[in-house]
Amino acid sequence: MSEPARVLRILPDPEALAKAAAEQIIAIAAHAVAEHDLFSIALSGGATPRRTYELLAELGGIEWSRTQVFWSDERAVPPDSPESNYRMAREALLDRVGVPPDNVHRMPGEVVSLVAAADAYAAEIRAALGVNRTRTPRLDLVLLGLGPDGHTASLFPHTEVLHERHRLVAAVYVPERDLYRLTMTTKLINAAANVMFLVAGAEKAAALAATLEGPLDPDTYPAQLIHPEDGTLYWFVDEAAASLLTTRA
Repeated sequence: MSEPARVLRILPDPEALAKAAAEQIIAIAAHAVAEHDLFSIALSGGATPRRTYELLAELGGIEWSRTQVFWSDERAVPPDSPESNYRMAREALLDRVGVPPDNVHRMPGEVVSLVAAADAYAAEIRAALGVNRTRTPRLDLVLLGLGPDGHTASLFPHTEVLHERHRLVAAVYVPERDLYRLTMTTKLINAAANVMFLVAGAEKAAALAATLEGPLDPDTYPAQLIHPEDGTLYWFVDEAAASLLTTRA
């Protein structure tokens, strides 16, 4: 088993970040297909990854017929909602690359029982990757963002899901925001071969510095929980987000 690795790349601006991230994703996809004839990716929501998705569509280089697409989290909204992570990824990327519909596995945030939806989504991941219940699926790549409060995916500060050790996907309620969401758990994320954070903007600087350089306090900064057990952790950040870091590597 190889040692986990961390790669920090600081780019001048959001456009450079998006291009560098897209190029790295294409390289990871090519390696995965060459190694096991399949590329599995969990997409993230938010403003930062949209441009990366657009560039993935423009640059080409991913064999979409051999790609299984998932989401790291989703809001409790219908798929056509402006707040839907699925809709954003579909418009920016999926509708533009002809990925087979059966290869797209959206989180059903609009259902009444999010707990049942979380369990069903975990089963769908296992089925798509051919993994039985005795093993944790190993995604090739999980994309994540970082909130100004230190959250990632829908792993929010001081929520019960941070301590989930058995489920792969969980329903989340955040009382402070009155939010319901679905999210991949740290168990599933940390089993991935590659995890990539995309972080842009000065409003993320304090959270990024606390996550990477501050004392260990994952209840306050949940992104500190993300450390692939046998894989690579990438941080693609722009200069504004990196402005409070004391180390650059």
